[in-house]
Amino acid sequence: MVFKFGGYTGKYLRVDLATGSINDVPLPEEMARDFLGGNGFGTKILWDEVGPGVDPLAPENRLIFATGPLTGTVFPTAGRLEVIAKSPLTGIYGDANSGGHFTPEVKRSGYDMIIFQGRSEKPVYLWLQNDHAELLDASFLWGKGTREVETLIRDKQGDNSIQVASIGQAGENLVRYAAVMTHGCAAARAGVGCVMGSKNLKAVAARGSLKIPIANRDEYLKACIDAQKEILKNPFTPGLTRFGTPQLSVPMSEVGRFPTKNHQQGHFEFVEEISAERIEKDHFVRRIACFACPIGCHHVVEVREGKHKGVALVLEYETVNALGSRCWNRDLPSIIRGDYLCDDYGLDTISTGASIAFAMELHEKGILSHNDTDLDLTWGNSDTVLELITRIAYRKELGNVLAEGVRRASKAIGKGSEYYAMHIKGQEVSAQDGRAQQSMGLAQATSSRGADHLKGFPTIDEMGYPTEAVQRYGKQYLPEIVDPTQTKYKPMVVKDGEEFCAIIDSVGICKFGALFPPALYWEPIATALSLITGMELDVPKLKEIGERIVNLQRMYNVRHGITRRDDQQPRRMLEEKSPSGRAKGHVVYLDRMLDEYYDLREWDKATGLPTEKKLNNLKLEYTIPELRNAKAGLK
Repeated sequence: MVFKFGGYTGKYLRVDLATGSINDVPLPEEMARDFLGGNGFGTKILWDEVGPGVDPLAPENRLIFATGPLTGTVFPTAGRLEVIAKSPLTGIYGDANSGGHFTPEVKRSGYDMIIFQGRSEKPVYLWLQNDHAELLDASFLWGKGTREVETLIRDKQGDNSIQVASIGQAGENLVRYAAVMTHGCAAARAGVGCVMGSKNLKAVAARGSLKIPIANRDEYLKACIDAQKEILKNPFTPGLTRFGTPQLSVPMSEVGRFPTKNHQQGHFEFVEEISAERIEKDHFVRRIACFACPIGCHHVVEVREGKHKGVALVLEYETVNALGSRCWNRDLPSIIRGDYLCDDYGLDTISTGASIAFAMELHEKGILSHNDTDLDLTWGNSDTVLELITRIAYRKELGNVLAEGVRRASKAIGKGSEYYAMHIKGQEVSAQDGRAQQSMGLAQATSSRGADHLKGFPTIDEMGYPTEAVQRYGKQYLPEIVDPTQTKYKPMVVKDGEEFCAIIDSVGICKFGALFPPALYWEPIATALSLITGMELDVPKLKEIGERIVNLQRMYNVRHGITRRDDQQPRRMLEEKSPSGRAKGHVVYLDRMLDEYYDLREWDKATGLPTEKKLNNLKLEYTIPELRNAKAGLK
């Protein structure tokens, strides 16, 4: 039977790892209409199937690999992977997103989504090819890094074009922030690789050649060409192509937004030594691009001599910060080596670097001493950074404590260490100091997956984009809306960003093609979706879907006890005035933004809970019993 909408295969896989059964399931039309794909699908599956009584590492948790309706087509950047699970790091909603070329192969193999449940008795991997799905023995892959896993699977299947998503030793050892890796790209946050390891699922491999149906092919192709032109004329694109995301390091340090010494400050005095220009000059090999991407921000880099000699596939801004300035590390070759290790072990570099920086500050404050570890935890010790990466992946000694994430580690260590644990809802804060950009401070606090910069992803006040601000919201909001240290209008920006990002993560494209101003915004995305699917999707309807996804994620977290008290920043961000750049003298003024944010969302200001009216309006009436339970629990 042909699925009603273009852009979809019309079916998904349900894989029970405990029994080995694999079933094709028809995709409900209303699921596509109400949630689009990607994290929209994953959110709905978690709500339906994974309740608050399920431990994230129990077989009953779900691990969901989801595509979107644009995935695998020529729409620019339409190759993103969305992985969703209840997070072992935070205990609430979790998802992670990565680029590369893996997801189009899943789609072209005939599936919109894969839902894994149960736990295999022995290591297995899933093999997909053109409507065929099979679980195969992965014993020969267990204990190996992600690079070798990819090579071995390709050799076994006799096809070098096979794309692989796998875990390394960190996922096997249940590091709570383990990643799922796809050829150097990481679905890194929320510990989805840990969930994969808990299920004894080593990898998913795919090779497909099935066609993706398109409702209005000629018009859709024109919309794709127009979108690509918009991306290519974006003044941010040439720098991103040349330098990749590390181009942000120097300007972010200059304005005080570059976390350093575990967020003690927002500038790094030696940032030039780890800058994009230094990477290009000393280590650049070549540029590579993800599927259908006209930007090509991924770069192969190489340390050509010395003890860190070797190659890393993708070196990102977040990694430069996490393994660099956050640990006061100015040794660029060691950062490249650390990136290589994290990718091979399958570790989120953000949480890894944050955990190491946390340990280094505890040493500085006298909370950790030589009696607690044989390592020298002095700031900037690059050998210690690299050694701790390995110890975290294998859960050895201090690494075993840090593998739990800074929230759990601080509870285990005690002695006041909780103050230095830079997390929100259990997830480590990424490379954005909210004191230098108030909208980011709010977005980090309200993110559904814990501390995060990519759920709301406010950009128009990052460096000031008044033209884009006027195009999006109107000139009446100037100048405050583009002033990063002002709180005025920032809740409106964050709310809009969260809903737009929910759509981007559901349709299968990259935020770099959609969110850096001037960029693709609601209108071209709605047009493309209407043309490929045949749905009548205008901007108001698309915004409603985005709002529905955000509210269902919130209700999933409410079901797990999340309220306003959890929409917070680490105390340092609220109490210590930044010494850096434009942030100097500022904290995150969170409370003055939260009330307005809740009002805009039609959530209760006292509790942070959605209202019944809002849930009814978004066709989420089935969540209202849980809302009432949450309210009763607060009395």
